[in-house]
Amino acid sequence: MRRPGPSGVGRGMAETEPDEPDDEAAERLAALSLPSQLIVAVAVAAVAVAAALHLGMAFLSVAPPNTISKRHGAAMDDYTYPEFERNWKLFAPNPLQQDIAIQARAEIRTPDGGLATTGWTNISAQDGAAIHHNPLPSHTQQNELRRAWEFYLGSHDAQERPNGTRGSLSEHYIRRIVMLRLGPETDGGTVQRVQVRSATTQLAAPPWSDEKTDTKTYYRTLPWWTTTAADLPEGARR
Repeated sequence: MRRPGPSGVGRGMAETEPDEPDDEAAERLAALSLPSQLIVAVAVAAVAVAAALHLGMAFLSVAPPNTISKRHGAAMDDYTYPEFERNWKLFAPNPLQQDIAIQARAEIRTPDGGLATTGWTNISAQDGAAIHHNPLPSHTQQNELRRAWEFYLGSHDAQERPNGTRGSLSEHYIRRIVMLRLGPETDGGTVQRVQVRSATTQLAAPPWSDEKTDTKTYYRTLPWWTTTAADLPEGARR
C-alpha cells in the first residue's frame, strides 16, 4: 500500500507494521524435550552457583579478617591466588568492632559554696536513645559526638598531649558538646569543671564462632577541664 503525498502522488514507501516481541528464544526452549530442558536448567543453576561462589571468595579475600576467613583462610587462598589476587582492601579502615561510649562528669559549686563531683553521664547513650525508633534522626545525633571524639584522638598522643595546633581546638569542641548536654547547672550546682572518658568494649564473637574475645571494658580518662563562658551556649552565657 502506498501513501499519497501532499499532491496525491504515492511516495513509494511501504507502510510497516510495529515490531512485536521476539518470542523465538522462548519458543525454542519450549520446543526442547523434557530431558533437554532439565539439562539447560541444571546448567543455568550451576553457572549461578559458580558465580556466587566466585564473588563470595573474592569478597572475603579483600574484606577485613573475620570469623569465616580465619576458619577457612587456607581454602580461600588456594582459590584466590594467584589468578584472582588483589592487593587492595575493601574497607579502610576496618569496620568498627568495638562499642565506644563517651561519658562525662562535672565538678559543681553547690549552693552552700562547697564543691561536689557528679556521677558519670553516658552522653553516647543519650544520642542512642534519641535515635532509637526515630526514622529520620538528625546528623547531630548520629555524628557530632563520634566525630568530635575522633577529632580529639587524631590530635592527641596517648598521654593526652596535643600533637599539633588542632589539639586545643578539639578540646574546646568536646567541652562545648559536654556543656550542651549537661547544661551550666546540674545536680543542683553550677558547673566549674568537666571531665570526659571513653568506655571501649570489644564486641563479642557470635555464638557459632570459636573465636575468643576480651569483652572487658577499658577506659580512657581525660584530665579535668575548667569551663569558661565560651563553652556555654549563647543563651546560657552570663
